[in-house]
Amino acid sequence: MSQRTVDPKLLEILVCPLTKGPLRYDAEAQELISDQAQLAYPIRDGIPIMLVDEARPLDGNPVGVRSKAP
Repeated sequence: MSQRTVDPKLLEILVCPLTKGPLRYDAEAQELISDQAQLAYPIRDGIPIMLVDEARPLDGNPVGVRSKAP
């Protein structure tokens, strides 16, 4: 099964819906990563799902919950 790619022109205009910051494309995981929000937005069937509720937190905490400093 071949991996789908996202149109590079689309990647140029997409931003994180939470922070309005840039996204980076993780082709292996098929996700768009927002380093500012610490969220990974899934890409399903070549379509980025740009909903905060569908995003995977990068730090393992649920969306909206930030880890506490030690």
